[in-house]
Amino acid sequence: MIQQQAPRQNNNPRAQDFSEQLSSWPPELVDRRLYGVDTGEVRRELKKPSRSPETLLRLLSPAAEPYLETMAQEAALLTRQRFGHAMQFYAPLYVSNYCRNACRYCGFNCNTHVFRSSLSQQEALQEADYLAKQGFRHLLLVSGEDPEHVPVEYFAQLATKLRSRFASISVEIYPLRQHEYARLISAGVDGLTLYQETYDPDVYLVMHPAGPKKDFHNRLAAVEKGARAGMHRLGIGALLGLRDWRAEAFWTGLHALYLQRQYWRCRLSISFPRMRKAPGSIDPPCPVDDKAIVQMLCALRIVLPDADMVLSTRESPQFRDNILPLGVTRISAASRTNPGGYTFQEDTSGQFEVQDTRSLQHMIRTVYQKGFEPVLKDWDQALQTQQLQ
Repeated sequence: MIQQQAPRQNNNPRAQDFSEQLSSWPPELVDRRLYGVDTGEVRRELKKPSRSPETLLRLLSPAAEPYLETMAQEAALLTRQRFGHAMQFYAPLYVSNYCRNACRYCGFNCNTHVFRSSLSQQEALQEADYLAKQGFRHLLLVSGEDPEHVPVEYFAQLATKLRSRFASISVEIYPLRQHEYARLISAGVDGLTLYQETYDPDVYLVMHPAGPKKDFHNRLAAVEKGARAGMHRLGIGALLGLRDWRAEAFWTGLHALYLQRQYWRCRLSISFPRMRKAPGSIDPPCPVDDKAIVQMLCALRIVLPDADMVLSTRESPQFRDNILPLGVTRISAASRTNPGGYTFQEDTSGQFEVQDTRSLQHMIRTVYQKGFEPVLKDWDQALQTQQLQ
């Protein structure tokens, strides 16, 4: 049996940021621990009333695969207990595909020769109006990472114009400083999504050879800057396919547990973005199959019963329909990943290839048929207005 090494302890009970805790679970230790678990440890873990990072590690291990059905049943039960049968919808609105980074997996890679575009305020409003008419009330503003084309003030002005039309506005953009997040909050933004892509610093460096995103620690710290600024929603995740999914899911869960403890007033969500085809992108170095997504979702739900679990249109219709009952609480629908993709005909490049192209109305019917209640709004505008005052 492989001798297990305990994680290095952090003498400071409240680390300044997550990087200190992450350093106590280095890649070589996590890999060794994951593949050193036996089935007896998994059985005992599933019987425990309390859950910890050790629980997550064991439930993500190969030894847990024979217990996937048991895990799925517990994950589904926990989700119904915490969230009822609600299934919230959101839509991404891409405003720019200009980017300064050379991420090897992304269609927005600055070295890829594609048609670039940034929406004007009026064009972005036209796209948002289209989504509002479809019924969406939760909006995610997305862009490539190039502040020259879409500076912070661009998003602040846009949010100010949109906040009366949408119940919730989140951003998935380049990392900001705390006062810049505060500026967006004052304009009506209440959520921040920022994927670390990979929590392995060595893999991160290989996948981000150039551009501001090359700074691993700056990206890792950005979510906490948003939390300290007052963001109501925090969304995290790893891009699945860059490294062994078991380790990435463990670090994602570790990050989530830390954020829940330090910023307990924030509503936390975890996404499962799987690498998809994009112009100029590499093939996944570590392909992830459907069974792996199921194991990740169940393990994370068992350890994080109150976190939202998000599944986007990166996934196929059949897989999304089948996995909904296991722990998913938020889904996108009819997404476009290029600027102007909803109402314009410009051939701008998308960030990745969408798998599920069904309309919102189609998805609402599907969710009903699965026994869930579609939710287009769960955030009261009056409460948001009160927070902004």
